[in-house]
Amino acid sequence: MNRNLLAFVLTVISIGLLIPGLLYPILEIKIGAELPMLGELVIYERTQNILETTKTLYENNNEAAAILIIFFSVIVPFIKAIIVCIVLFMKNIKQRRWLYMFVNAIGKWSMADVFVVGVFIAYLTTKNNDNIIADLKTGFFYFSGYCIVSLAAIQLISIDPKEKNQS
Repeated sequence: MNRNLLAFVLTVISIGLLIPGLLYPILEIKIGAELPMLGELVIYERTQNILETTKTLYENNNEAAAILIIFFSVIVPFIKAIIVCIVLFMKNIKQRRWLYMFVNAIGKWSMADVFVVGVFIAYLTTKNNDNIIADLKTGFFYFSGYCIVSLAAIQLISIDPKEKNQS
């Protein structure tokens, strides 16, 4: 299988991982206390996916954070996937090279990987508290898979050595 075909397949797979990564819950947090004779009392419990989290941020007057997450973790990944597909099938070498450089640049700014690390750090810091229970959910693993597969797809794109000498 040639590299560009593999890059295309990985790009399609990455979008297949991104969608459930956005829609499935990523983190469940329960805050409670252990009361004598009553047992465990749950004071607060929340499980949200990425899209619900941005809605909650927006509703709680954190519009900037919500917009940044939507832009960098939702919009940019889809734009990046579209551009990768265009690069893979484009015939014009000069435009192809320019788009490839552009997708590399926005790939560094997509911040999806930063979001994953942030969620994981939140999970780890709350995991050590006796009154807080944090569990990573399916969406986190899908979204993490998206980050890894998407990065691999971009790394596999090759511009034929013959094409480089023609511009």
